[in-house]
Amino acid sequence: MTGITTATNRTMPTWARSVLVFALIYIFLVGVSSLESGIKVMGADTQANLFESVNNPIAGLFVGILGTVLVQSSSASTSVVVGLVASGALGVDAAVPMIMGANIGTTVTNTLVSLGSIRQSDEFKRAFAAATVHDFFNLLAVAILLPIELLTGALSNIATSITEALGGSAGSEWKSPIKKWVKEPVGWLKDGLGELGLEENLLGTTMVLVGLVIVLAALTFITKNMKKLVADRVERSLNAVLGSGGGAVAMVLGLIITVAVQSSSITTSIMVPLAAAGVVTLRNIFPVTLGANVGTTITALLAALASGSVDALTIALVHTTFNVTGIAILYPMPRIRMIPLRAAERMAELAVERHTMAVAYVVTLFIVIPLIGVVIFR
Repeated sequence: MTGITTATNRTMPTWARSVLVFALIYIFLVGVSSLESGIKVMGADTQANLFESVNNPIAGLFVGILGTVLVQSSSASTSVVVGLVASGALGVDAAVPMIMGANIGTTVTNTLVSLGSIRQSDEFKRAFAAATVHDFFNLLAVAILLPIELLTGALSNIATSITEALGGSAGSEWKSPIKKWVKEPVGWLKDGLGELGLEENLLGTTMVLVGLVIVLAALTFITKNMKKLVADRVERSLNAVLGSGGGAVAMVLGLIITVAVQSSSITTSIMVPLAAAGVVTLRNIFPVTLGANVGTTITALLAALASGSVDALTIALVHTTFNVTGIAILYPMPRIRMIPLRAAERMAELAVERHTMAVAYVVTLFIVIPLIGVVIFR
């Protein structure tokens, strides 16, 4: 049976797989809408208790890291945040640090991938540097932009201005053409669960859980199918562009690939074995990871379109604005651009000297520090 399934997957026509991907995107949007509706059903008191621990922006940052590490996808975690904002369970101000945390958390995947080369010192050194340069860039971007956002609200103000230019105002709803397409299946789900006689809180909780399962499952299958659709083209394009050393073009390529496969983790993880093999250099890989940072925000934007909430669209645009601003600040000037590169190279040297350092780095950055941070700042 497994052999038949595998053979079927390999021989599926491109047009059929493309149709499947569009169907999965629709299912993903239904999941986001179910999440939003379920939280609304649960009521304001439940919502307040549920998110009491993220009133502090630092706690919100760490929650964003942990949530993304848990699901191994910033696309999934930011989509959930968008759904929470759309439901009113989470304000835009509280959601901004969570979005930034998701940017940090998503880098754990390619860092774990690099550990696969741990027995070959030279390969591991190149792979670990290629993985952690993404970590250090996102950490530096958050260190600069989170205090600016908390003091001035710069990112959320820019996002709000864009939202208003598109015809929305804070706290209102706008007529999203996608919203009406996804609301009907959610209505069927709500009515079906209601017929079971579930009390309001249990009904809302069940809808949230169903929404989360749908979001995670749909994104998983979208990623797998998109990877099969573009895998060969991705590898050829990467080798051609990175070999030429074109920074701006590589950045755009990273963006396009990430939008195509709906996962920045896949884009950046492709870089790791290429780096380990010595096919491309760390400096050529770096701009691809930055493009991937911007490309991954498309999922949150799609989720916001499904919700029809202006605040949800605003927080999705904050995600995009944060990544674009981070690139604008850190990439153009060579001295600043070198900071993540040098930090990654130094960390790789330490990891090669002591392999336990690599494991300790992953566990400490992505689990221990966020857990301690949530406990302290909640």
